[in-house]
Amino acid sequence: MSERSERASRPSSDASAAPELVTLHVWRTSHGALPRALTRMAVDPRRLRALPGVRFGKLLGTGTGTDFGPRDADLTRWAALTVWDSPAAAAGFDDSPVGRAWARIAHAQARIDLRPLTSRGQWSGQRPFGDPSGGRVTGPVLALTRARLRARRAATFWRAIPPVAAALRDAPGLLARFGVGEAPLGWQGTVSVWRDPTDLVAFAYRHPEHRAAIMRTPTAGWYAEELFARFEVRDVVGDRSVLGWVADGGPETVKGGRA
Repeated sequence: MSERSERASRPSSDASAAPELVTLHVWRTSHGALPRALTRMAVDPRRLRALPGVRFGKLLGTGTGTDFGPRDADLTRWAALTVWDSPAAAAGFDDSPVGRAWARIAHAQARIDLRPLTSRGQWSGQRPFGDPSGGRVTGPVLALTRARLRARRAATFWRAIPPVAAALRDAPGLLARFGVGEAPLGWQGTVSVWRDPTDLVAFAYRHPEHRAAIMRTPTAGWYAEELFARFEVRDVVGDRSVLGWVADGGPETVKGGRA
């Protein structure tokens, strides 16, 4: 089924109401499990979207977060971003065919529970996080960027990314970072977790390398489609090393989080 026909056959997720819960599952696998992981990446996207209570779902490859470029792929880490109708629906994921299949090949895993705060742009022609109303947040936040690159602009985009990635590595308040992508080339994004919203804002709008990239985006025409979203981190469950969580973040950085 094509992406267009799939959208036509399912209820639109381009609703103004923001979902109550978004989850990011991340699995660490061995190099020897790569054939099985690739099989899961081929089979499970449709199965994920067909699970009861799923509004929107994507199976994603990941990158190390070193430079967010095409050579950054991490073939031992995989992720699923899922938008749910309700927490009750999300609670059934681990016992679903998709959840069980990934658990069988993973030797470590983690889950981040998220509440959308802001969202701008589209993903596969949809607005999966609706129109969030924001709200005051004093704890950790997660920033998600996702873009479909224009083929003729991809090379200039990848040349512009290394200074931003280097600056991100040492940004104050950064707890975790890694790349995500739906395909090895051209369909990519970033995930970053921050101690609080002020740290994220300071990097996004005041750091010179990142600010220069933002200012260049409209004229460079890098993206055929783009999305930026910000979430409140409500919980982190499982092995945080799978997320690349920094040591000084500590369990106390997420209220209710379980290591």
